[in-house]
Amino acid sequence: MKYTYYGQSCFLLETSTAKLLFDPFITGNSLAASINVNSIEADYILLSHGHSDHIGDAVAIAKRTNAKVICMPEVNTWLEKQGITNVHEMNYGKYKFDFGSVRMVWATHSSSLPDGSYGGNPAGFVIDADNLQIYYAGDTGLTLEMKLLAELYQLEYAILPIGGNYTMDPADAAIAADYVKCNTVIGVHYDSFPVITIDKNFAQESFKRAQKNLLLPRIGETIDL
Repeated sequence: MKYTYYGQSCFLLETSTAKLLFDPFITGNSLAASINVNSIEADYILLSHGHSDHIGDAVAIAKRTNAKVICMPEVNTWLEKQGITNVHEMNYGKYKFDFGSVRMVWATHSSSLPDGSYGGNPAGFVIDADNLQIYYAGDTGLTLEMKLLAELYQLEYAILPIGGNYTMDPADAAIAADYVKCNTVIGVHYDSFPVITIDKNFAQESFKRAQKNLLLPRIGETIDL
């Protein structure tokens, strides 16, 4: 499986059979100016919640690629108003797709849509595909709910927000990695705005103290999982 980072919380997971794009926010992120959003292909688009820094490019990419969008019912209602109909709405449950299974899991955050309407509950996802189990936390603070994932999965990777202020900071994310019993973390949701700018050295040290490995791919970089 391959992971490509597009900034903020947007990334692409390429399984053996499908391309999964998460929380597309590229054209509104000045740090991602080098990314040509029209070159990104997707079979599925997974939306953790309705905030604009997670769905900013979702409609345009969904229309261009005809990707199936996976999201909360309230987000689906908003997408329908934008002309998006290829949607699989979920809540906190599990569903088997052609590439593998997706479990939508709890996130402690808020959610509203660009028009100000209610966005339903925020969420994260656990992807089980190609013999890998990967947790994407979405936007969340540290919560004991994460400990349940260690009972359900043997996670190879956890994709966690580390920018602080709106979400976990590096120290909290290192604790979250311990809660879910995952040794390798990919950091997201940082540096896009002044209030979530991080000290990368401090972040790395926080994870080293917790005996965890923190990966911070560059925007546009692809790594093998």
